[in-house]
Amino acid sequence: MTKDLILFGDCRETLKKFDEKARVCVTSPPYYGLRDYGTATWIGGDPNCNHRRDTKVKPENCITGHKNHDTMLGVGDAIYKSVCEKCGAIRQDSQIGLEETPEEYVKEMVKVFRLVRDNLTDDGTLWLNIGDSYYNYRPGKGQGLVKQSVSKTNQDLPSKCNRRGNKLQGYKEKDLIGIPWLLAFALRKDGWYLRQDIIWSKPNPMPESVRDRCTKSHEYIFLFSKNQNYYFDVDAIKEPTVDGRGLKRKKSVWSVNTKPYKDAHFAVFPEELIKPCILAGSEEGDLILDPFMGSGTTAVTAKSLNRDYIGCELNHDYGKLIMKRIYG
Repeated sequence: MTKDLILFGDCRETLKKFDEKARVCVTSPPYYGLRDYGTATWIGGDPNCNHRRDTKVKPENCITGHKNHDTMLGVGDAIYKSVCEKCGAIRQDSQIGLEETPEEYVKEMVKVFRLVRDNLTDDGTLWLNIGDSYYNYRPGKGQGLVKQSVSKTNQDLPSKCNRRGNKLQGYKEKDLIGIPWLLAFALRKDGWYLRQDIIWSKPNPMPESVRDRCTKSHEYIFLFSKNQNYYFDVDAIKEPTVDGRGLKRKKSVWSVNTKPYKDAHFAVFPEELIKPCILAGSEEGDLILDPFMGSGTTAVTAKSLNRDYIGCELNHDYGKLIMKRIYG
């Protein structure tokens, strides 16, 4: 398989096609319940129809086995098959992040990163950025079932995942769900070594209107290793001392501003956040993997550090953006 390659499609399938091992995986997957990235497709019906979805979920259209579907569509194009009320075409979407429950989201993430582990060298590492969500059940008001507290930037993003859903057991109104740690513990249980939690501190966080808690200004980066012993170059990420006369070991709180990319209509993973992950986990000439490429910042950063890249992306339109960022 050629290096510096983007494989288009669901990463749960494209990762199975890899025949080379990456040294490092750096990625930021879709956050739970935050955005619909517009990857749905219509099957059958009239191809010239301006499709319009039914407003009610029918049990026979559910593909998960859930029984209570007296809700608006949208929880899941990843969960439901919806039908065009005009021509009968079926709308399907496999994108991750639109699952009905946090537990189902974590389950899908475990599947993805199990494949990632299979595609890493024995001394490889995974650096995973993930944000959290608040539970916001508002029956009858058409509000989102889950409310994202902080996005990666405050720039233009894909359409909100507007949805109503069933009340989730075990969660109270305003609860912080704890998605990062639910996922971290699930990955550890699945065989990964959970080595460190790194705090991404944002000096320019997205403004919030809530008045009963502090403004959320951080996300997590988890460092996982495939095996107990793994490659980690601690010297490659040392930082200048306060007096500038020497170097010191990098600490576990990283202060990095969010930065927009003018041609992207979604959140952009900052290069300054990715560089230490790649520098610590790999050497020049190594292969860097990102199963959720998005705007391609991992690939851009890998090339700037004389590494090769390989990755997956569900949306073909983002491929042009990635190529433009890398090659101009």
